[in-house]
Amino acid sequence: MKNKVNLKKVSDVVAEVLIEEKVSHVFVISGGASLHLIHSLADNENIQYICNHNEQASAMAADGYSRVSGNIGVTITTSGPGATNLITGICCSYYDSVPTLFITGQVSTSRMKGDTGVRQIGFQETPIVDVVKSITKYAYTINHPSEIKYQIQKALHIARSGRPGPVLIDIPDDLQRVNIESSLLNNFQPDIEQEKGKLTDTILDIMSMIKKSKRPVIIAGWGVHLSKTQSDFIKFAEDLNLPIALTWGAADLISFDHELYIGTFGTHGNRHANFAVQNADLIISFGSRLDTKSTGSPVNTFARKAKRIMVEIDINELNKFKKFDLKFDKLIHCDLKDFFDEVQKINIQKFFNKHDDWVNQINQWQEAFNAFDDRKNLSTTQVNPYNFVDRISDNLKENSKVIIDTGCSIAWFMQSIRTPKTVRVFHDFNNTAMGWALPASIGGYYADLGKSPIITIVGDGGFMMTSYELATAMHNNIPLKIFIMNNQGYSMIQQTQDQWLDSNYYASSKQGGISFPDFQKLSKAYNFKYFELKDDSDLHLVEEIFAYPKALICNVFIDNDFRVTPQVKFGRPNEDMGPLLPREMFNANMIIDPIN
Repeated sequence: MKNKVNLKKVSDVVAEVLIEEKVSHVFVISGGASLHLIHSLADNENIQYICNHNEQASAMAADGYSRVSGNIGVTITTSGPGATNLITGICCSYYDSVPTLFITGQVSTSRMKGDTGVRQIGFQETPIVDVVKSITKYAYTINHPSEIKYQIQKALHIARSGRPGPVLIDIPDDLQRVNIESSLLNNFQPDIEQEKGKLTDTILDIMSMIKKSKRPVIIAGWGVHLSKTQSDFIKFAEDLNLPIALTWGAADLISFDHELYIGTFGTHGNRHANFAVQNADLIISFGSRLDTKSTGSPVNTFARKAKRIMVEIDINELNKFKKFDLKFDKLIHCDLKDFFDEVQKINIQKFFNKHDDWVNQINQWQEAFNAFDDRKNLSTTQVNPYNFVDRISDNLKENSKVIIDTGCSIAWFMQSIRTPKTVRVFHDFNNTAMGWALPASIGGYYADLGKSPIITIVGDGGFMMTSYELATAMHNNIPLKIFIMNNQGYSMIQQTQDQWLDSNYYASSKQGGISFPDFQKLSKAYNFKYFELKDDSDLHLVEEIFAYPKALICNVFIDNDFRVTPQVKFGRPNEDMGPLLPREMFNANMIIDPIN
């Protein structure tokens, strides 16, 4: 009697591998080359597909899903325009090191152009693997049905390992439909990791530098979250009494009322935090690539009198500073988990230094500069966004997820949000795509299985980029709380036009060519409850809005000339933010020599 052959459809294998990897939701748009993949998801009760209305939104939803869950976010789309529409979302994941898997359908193998030299043979054929190679960690077209399990497992391993990031698997339509013997499906086995280098001596050197330092600051970046070393980092800071400056990617790392919390720094950070970083005599950066928004420009003005140490998993990020003539005393290439594991083997208490005078100085800067900037009393006829952020902070419930779009919205929030310990804040920090927040909020909702409030903050310009995703939220009864920061234009662009282009608001204002719809009518069309805040006297309504249990849109009216303040103008060092401090006050507060 012959053994019964166990046949599996390739598209079914794809669904099974995703389930094995603990993926519960996949964001999809149907098309001729993705139907079999989507039908296999539909036929499996252990995984669910969510339909978006543009592949860009699917990619951003997968990105948001991964950020909130810490697991892989997955998208399935068709070939050609379906695949190319993914690119902006892929970039969001690539530049922020977010592990995501993009599965694209492709034309049947018999219709692929191969090396014929023609542009296209199959309908909607696009060589998506070639297109995305520079913005993915791995991209591969399946050539034989037996590869499918191996290649998806390999891609997922690559997405998660080292510095995480997006991967793409392209599957021709005819191969999706093939039935294959299970015995022919191979598993991917990752290489055995090489023994890691010893960090003990390096860490002891750092401890000695901390002991000798009078004005230390440690910096936390998004990599602290990615490496899941949040508690290790905070313990390290507390054990050594080290003030903590935060990049936007780590703005939610510690509670705002923690005694070592400085706040966010950089070109759109807080003035006192920039004074602390720039006047420090020792900077240790963990999990931040120290981009130009962190260092300012010219880059070599960053913490220019400090000893500088950087702990980073990507060797290329360590080497890039040669280009900017910025020297570091120690560049440590390692995973943060390995670093803190080694720290635990050392008695770091003997390196403790109170640094009380330094902590007091930072607190004095905060008090003095907050009084100077006086953001809560800035003149406005409508809502003061800083007061709005303050009221949002007052109403954040435990485990809330705040998902913020780009432009002035992110700057206002990152400068002034007060995050309790359990609240998370998300943004696509480096690609910073307009419209990311709404689809990312949908992804975040499914990542959290609806357990926590999702608060979406988006400017009117960004909202227009993906407002069609209100239909996805409506269809799936997702109770999003969407706040539209409505200043009738692109205020961040206008701020640049103020600085460099004589306040000519071309392509950034109504007079310059852009208009916006009636958001109340739009809310009604999608069955969202509508609220509006016309000026600061309406801010008491925020409590009612947070208590509303269903989907809502709140229109927050903001003067179109209300700007981010303070902000560094290009060419000035980070400590010299605009509006400029009176020179006597500025010079009196600088510890290192100012740059004139």
